[in-house]
Amino acid sequence: MNTILYSVHLFLQGPPPPPHQAPQILPLMMGAFVIFIFVIVTIYNRIILRRIRHASHQSIQTNNLMQQALKSCETNVIIYDVARNYTNKLYGHMIPDKGVSSDEWKAHVHPDDLPETLHSIRQVISGEMKSKEFNYRWNFNFEGGEPRWGYLHNYSVGEYVPGIIRPVAVISTLIDETELMLQQEQEEELAEKYMRVFEHSIIGLSFYSADGWLIDANKKMRELCHFDSDDYDSYFSNTNLFDAPPFHENVDKNNVEEFWVCSKSEHNDLHIFLEIRLHPIHDENGILTYIAIAIRDITEEREMYMQAKRNDMEIQKANESIQLYEEELRYMMETCGIQSWRISLDRNIIEFYKGLSTVDNQFTLQQLQTIFVNQDDEFVRDLSNPAEAIAKPLSYMGRMYPMVSRRNVEPQWVQINSIPEYDENGKLKGAFGVWRNIHQLMQKQEQLKRETQRANESGRLKSVFLANMTHEIRTPLNAIVGFSDLLQMMSTSEEKQEIIHVIHNNCDMLLRLINDIMAISSMDSNGLVMKPEDTDFAHAFDDICQSLAQRVENPNVQFIKENPYKTLQTRLDVGRIMQVITNFVTNAVKYTQEGHIRVGYRIQDNGIYLYCEDTGTGIPKDQCAKVFDRFVKLNDYIQGTGLGLSICKAIAERCDGKIGVDSEVGKGSTFWMWIPCVVNHVEEINN
Repeated sequence: MNTILYSVHLFLQGPPPPPHQAPQILPLMMGAFVIFIFVIVTIYNRIILRRIRHASHQSIQTNNLMQQALKSCETNVIIYDVARNYTNKLYGHMIPDKGVSSDEWKAHVHPDDLPETLHSIRQVISGEMKSKEFNYRWNFNFEGGEPRWGYLHNYSVGEYVPGIIRPVAVISTLIDETELMLQQEQEEELAEKYMRVFEHSIIGLSFYSADGWLIDANKKMRELCHFDSDDYDSYFSNTNLFDAPPFHENVDKNNVEEFWVCSKSEHNDLHIFLEIRLHPIHDENGILTYIAIAIRDITEEREMYMQAKRNDMEIQKANESIQLYEEELRYMMETCGIQSWRISLDRNIIEFYKGLSTVDNQFTLQQLQTIFVNQDDEFVRDLSNPAEAIAKPLSYMGRMYPMVSRRNVEPQWVQINSIPEYDENGKLKGAFGVWRNIHQLMQKQEQLKRETQRANESGRLKSVFLANMTHEIRTPLNAIVGFSDLLQMMSTSEEKQEIIHVIHNNCDMLLRLINDIMAISSMDSNGLVMKPEDTDFAHAFDDICQSLAQRVENPNVQFIKENPYKTLQTRLDVGRIMQVITNFVTNAVKYTQEGHIRVGYRIQDNGIYLYCEDTGTGIPKDQCAKVFDRFVKLNDYIQGTGLGLSICKAIAERCDGKIGVDSEVGKGSTFWMWIPCVVNHVEEINN
């Protein structure tokens, strides 16, 4: 023991002390040994900890690399626990974090792919196969609603433990190939679309290799070239393009260029005309890769061209026939003194003649329709289809714009007679006829008609006027006479005052009625006379409103005056303007039972704008323009002659102004008038 301690002491501190000091040094040597052991253990622990940290860091880096690799290739990793019949997620977004049961897993596999998928997985579970690779469609939507199908490429491998012949779990790596499959489907759909276009084109198409051998031809090409025949099919399949006519003499196989030709083809006594076009197809390096041949049947086009030539010949014959009719036309024009015309359907024109064969004017048949004033006439509407309009003889009378200086003078009344014209084959080619101006005759007839209507209307208006006047005058007179008789029977002063008030109102009504009749009579005989004078319109407006406010006797109706000016010096016939305001307010009082009547004015657009707004019954939109006509009453049970607003309209027109009404049924009306005037001085109330 002493030997060991001494050796340790020599290692730590050097030579031992003399023998007589050994018992004192022994405790020191034991402490030093313990410290040495502690240092050694600490150093070893640090080395072990550093290695663990290094291994952990490497493990994290490896895990991150695996995560990035799985993420970059859209990989899902799942593990199926055979004993629990449950599938858990190791990585990816294919299933929820909590995993899914077997039934849930089956519910998300596409029904068409489920049998094959289950069979492949059972092969791995049973140990029949160590691994299995297959594809199926998967519903990624775990939230309900419409399925969101994706395409998965699955690689499954069994996980075994020692002593068990079947795997305890199946680990599956699934790559999401949805975008790839969708892209592939789109490419296939696009290819199929182009193939349909190629196969069902109305033009025959075929493709040859760069050395001139047939690759493919569409349905139209096989039809035009009679591929259905064994002889022709073998001919085109076994004959090089550069050896077949018409290419063998026109196309250089060493330098293929664009080529176009028309050719006549004969087969089974059928003669067709073909347009053949050759187009070389080069790659991005300019090397010839394919040769495209397009063939189009132009037999019908050629027939149309030939038909057009035949039509030209027929037109030439028709022009020759025109000379035969010149004698008839000369006789007609010389004896009747009228203008003739002719329609040509082939040329789509109508020509008016001056003399025998000199064309005075001409129009297209579409322009002819616009010459007529009344576009609703049956004959004018039929001109949209000229062949039907002139297919039978007709006689038309109507108004047309002058054909030389059209729309510069008034339209003319004309009488048109038409006779259809046919060619030698009985085909309608146009019409000819005469045109006669009967404008003066029609003017006389129209004048006579207007005078007759005026006389009838005058009689009717007089009858209406007399009837209205009889009713309107009798009403206030009866009230005046009746209440006058009652006045002497009243005993109290209040009753007499009420009777006097009624008599006064009816006298005022009778006076307004007489004034309206006198105003209309004056307007009809001498015209409306205006007497403008310098006046302060603001003061005149205050005065008339003070008088008009007395007429609003209904306590449920508020009379509102809006006068924005203290002084408004201008020049106008203030009496006429006050007459308009009075009529506006009088009408408002008749039709307003509650609410307000607001009357006012303002300077606007170099003139005065007057208005009267009420909350009465309102006027229907279709009646607003009629209220300014004479004798118009929208309510026969309300007193009035129907002359007041017509007088207002006459005053507005005499002043070169405007008048109107804005109204809505049930909400009220706003009658307004604007007249121009020169404002000499104005002072607003706010100043």
